[in-house]
Amino acid sequence: MPLVPGTVGEHASCLLLKLGQVVFRLSEAELVDEGLRVRHYSILQALADNGAMSQLALGAFLRIDPATMVSSLDDLERAGLAARERDPQDRRRYVVDATAAGREALSRVNGTLDELDGRALADLTPAERKTLHRLLTKLSAGPTLPALFDGARS
Repeated sequence: MPLVPGTVGEHASCLLLKLGQVVFRLSEAELVDEGLRVRHYSILQALADNGAMSQLALGAFLRIDPATMVSSLDDLERAGLAARERDPQDRRRYVVDATAAGREALSRVNGTLDELDGRALADLTPAERKTLHRLLTKLSAGPTLPALFDGARS
């Protein structure tokens, strides 16, 4: 039986929603061994990609609300994977960076997520996987969907 049975599957948005939920749950199950959740991974990867960032800029970059960002950073700090320090140029704000342990965990998690991609997308050929990735990236980076999401959040 398909994950999205019947005519519900005629809507691409319904397919994306259910598949996203499934992959989210699978990802969370894989990351639990590292003591992480998907939001923790996103934060660590953003720090690896961009270097240290202010807590506010990091939240805006990832579109994570401030309360969830504080909670997630608390988790990462307790685990020794990230550190917050006062910004020397503006003592009212914090700058966040991944620790050496955070970068090591990130390396392991990226390998785990690569393996999960392989298992979750096993029904697609390598060419179809590339096409899917390209199309999803186009939706993620295009002007329409981010604007609709930001409008719905405000």
